[in-house]
Amino acid sequence: MTAIKHALQRDIFTPNDERLLGIVNVCKAGKKKKNCFLCATVTTERPVQVKVVKVKKSDKGDFYKRQLTWELRDLTEVDAKDASKENPEFDLHFEKVYRWVASSTAEKNSFISCIWKLNQRYLRKKVEFVNVSSQLLEELPKAEESVPSGESQSVAGGDEDALDDYQELSTREEQDIESMMEMCEYAVSNAEAFAEKLFKELQVLDGANIQSIMASEKQVNILMQLLDEALTEVDTIEGKLSSYEEMLQSVKEQMDQISQSNRLIQISNTNNGKLLNEIQFIVNYMDLSKGQIRALQEGDLTSPKGIEACINASEALLQCMNVALRPGHEKLMAVKQQQQLFVDLRDTFARRLTNHLNNLFVHQVTHLLVNSPWYLVMFPLTVPQGYDQSSTLSQHQTELVLPKHSPLHRDLLRYAKLMDWLKNTHREKYDGLSRTYVDYMSRLYEREIKDFFEIAKIKMAGTSKEAKGKFGKSDDSLATLPRKESALKQETESLHGSSGKLTGSTSSLNKLTVQGSNSRRSQSSSLLDMGNMSASDLDVADRTKFDKIFEQVLSELEPLCLAEQDFLSKFFKLQQHMTVPETEELDGSTPSKLPPPQTEHRHSLKDMVRHMMNKIFQSIETELNSLIALGDKIDSFHSLYMLVKMSHHVWTAENVDPASFLSTTLGNVLVTVKRNFDKCISGQIRQMEEVKISKKSKVGILSFVTGFEEFAELAETIFRNAERRGDLDKAYVKLIRAVFMNVEKVASESQKTPRDVVMMENFHHIFSTLSRLKISCLDAERREAKHKYTDHLQSYVINSLGQPLEKLNHFFEGVEARVAQGIREEEVSYQLAFNKQELRKVIKEYPGKEVKKGLDNLYKKVDKHLCEEESLLQVVWHSMQDEFIRQYKHFEDLIGRCYPGSGITMEFTIQDMLEYFSSIAQSH
Repeated sequence: MTAIKHALQRDIFTPNDERLLGIVNVCKAGKKKKNCFLCATVTTERPVQVKVVKVKKSDKGDFYKRQLTWELRDLTEVDAKDASKENPEFDLHFEKVYRWVASSTAEKNSFISCIWKLNQRYLRKKVEFVNVSSQLLEELPKAEESVPSGESQSVAGGDEDALDDYQELSTREEQDIESMMEMCEYAVSNAEAFAEKLFKELQVLDGANIQSIMASEKQVNILMQLLDEALTEVDTIEGKLSSYEEMLQSVKEQMDQISQSNRLIQISNTNNGKLLNEIQFIVNYMDLSKGQIRALQEGDLTSPKGIEACINASEALLQCMNVALRPGHEKLMAVKQQQQLFVDLRDTFARRLTNHLNNLFVHQVTHLLVNSPWYLVMFPLTVPQGYDQSSTLSQHQTELVLPKHSPLHRDLLRYAKLMDWLKNTHREKYDGLSRTYVDYMSRLYEREIKDFFEIAKIKMAGTSKEAKGKFGKSDDSLATLPRKESALKQETESLHGSSGKLTGSTSSLNKLTVQGSNSRRSQSSSLLDMGNMSASDLDVADRTKFDKIFEQVLSELEPLCLAEQDFLSKFFKLQQHMTVPETEELDGSTPSKLPPPQTEHRHSLKDMVRHMMNKIFQSIETELNSLIALGDKIDSFHSLYMLVKMSHHVWTAENVDPASFLSTTLGNVLVTVKRNFDKCISGQIRQMEEVKISKKSKVGILSFVTGFEEFAELAETIFRNAERRGDLDKAYVKLIRAVFMNVEKVASESQKTPRDVVMMENFHHIFSTLSRLKISCLDAERREAKHKYTDHLQSYVINSLGQPLEKLNHFFEGVEARVAQGIREEEVSYQLAFNKQELRKVIKEYPGKEVKKGLDNLYKKVDKHLCEEESLLQVVWHSMQDEFIRQYKHFEDLIGRCYPGSGITMEFTIQDMLEYFSSIAQSH
């Protein structure tokens, strides 16, 4: 406890100029034991403050920290719980009751004694001690003995007053005493003698001093005489000064009058200056020129000069309305009239500006619609004379390009500062204009995006002739468009007639629709069909064409969205916060505030831009998903191209702004593309599992094995340096495991072709493919394919070769059995069934011609099993040759060991065997 006490004093209380007098280790009663320390402290500065501090170890346990502090004067009662028995519990009554359990009764008693002592020493209001034994209270003063000396002095206060009378020696006095002690050698050893000597010297000095005073009596008399003469002169001077003062008294009265007049003049000048400053302040900051008022009331909002004049006038008006009036200005009638003028000008100009911008939105959008090629088809009577309608439509149908609205943005950006002014003064009108713009532009963009994606779908499907069959639309389909003329004309007229608020439904303009029908390709490209791709329309050229179309679609959408988002931020001033000015009503009763922002306090500015973009381009995500679905329907492998392209564009958009509309929309579409990619992979795996083999023909290289090879070649070309390489690697692993599993399944079900041949040929093809493509994530599968190919090659060779010298094999198997039973090898020839005569009979049955005939039949059998495309016949034949030579050498070795010296040899040699194998291979 002593170490803890010193640590607390050093780390917590010393920096706060406090001294720790009492400490007890406690925990709260009735709860989990979370130990802490209650400390009784006093401040080192006067007036002394006594506190009870709760100290707790930090969560990491490496230092202490203060948690709670109570003033001792707030303590009303100390309850020790039981005065007769030892009990570690006690209560402290502050503003509420704190119940504690001490680690020991002794610590509790010591802490209570410290509290009692501090209470007696420093507090007038005495704390009530309950359930404390009288014996303990009598012994409490003795507790001071256990407190360190410095602390007991602080508590008792006995020596504090004595310390106030102490005055230490100055440096000069210390030096004089040291020099005196050095002159007397026994000053230290005999203090009494040294003191007696000093006393004698002091008496001598006193006598000398008295004699010196007596000798200077004559000089003192002379000095006194001089002082008397000086006093006489002083009296003379005082008389003259009195006369001078009487003369100046009249001058003083005149100067006082002049000073009073000057002070009044100065006060008047000060008041006039302040009045002039107030008038100048009101005139300078609350006055508009006639030109500015005229610009606000009837300024031209169409010409650049008129717009500039309106901008300057509106900014001046905003400054006048936002000026901070000084106290008392609001009571002036002129100020009230000027404020009312500002309010009227603000409302007038806001109404003019809103109507003009509203009409401008309608005019611009209508102009874009009227000049669009689709409108010219629907309303041929409105086409200007000389307008080449056919070339425009032809160009519109062949070029995959979205219209650029930079001229519209350029025209509207001239009013950006005025929109900022409107945002700060009339929030309702500003919100209404933003809704009008969003509504009108959403119609325009929905029409243009729909047409754009229709062209993309037609190009994606192929030529115009193919598009007819695909979408169910003939060349004269444009003739059916006038049927929709009434609906579109009504919509256009509503655009022309709208001036303020946008009325009517927010449905998009009438648009051409493309109805999907049967695709000229199957719903998904199967790996099983890829063996015949060279003659089909699923070739590299078609896929490259699709890739270019999809990339062009994304490349057109990206700058369009970015340009519109940049325009929204600049035109509607969504890159800065809004300030709301305050004005007062004319009667001065209630302040009238401009409408507060309705959504800005709930959403950030980026959220507002994204919200507007979502409304304007609400059809982009739907059209993209529709285009992706069409591409996936034409060829499921298009999902590979789409995944790479979409991932790249998402990555680019996120680098610009991760929370933008473009990145969010493309991210949502990327999820669909990834889902199609996964569905494509799952489809290939499912079709592998459903593959059926012919029972009448040999298996050869399975279609899904060659399909995986072409898929990997295509994927490696598409995903080179792509951001989503990890998705392809995962798909590779799924596909290759499915290929492995289904090769084994087909091999087990094959009846015409041996299982080892199916496994050997297909795993050799897989190993060759993986070695050529060098796909790093499939290194383990490449090694596994090589292992399976080698194992099944060896198994097929052994099983196919079998026992070409069958009787000889049986004979030597019997020899090996006798040796295994314990008969010595040189004694085997004495066995009746395995003597030399029997061996010669068996060997004679296998002359060279019979062996060659058997090998020729074996070659034909192997040739019948193997397929031509993998070209493994020579490899298998060479392996059979090695296996046959191994068996031959084994027989010769057994003859040499079991029939030594017999001179028995085979009817043919190894060289003969090599010639047999070579001639058979060449003859076929």
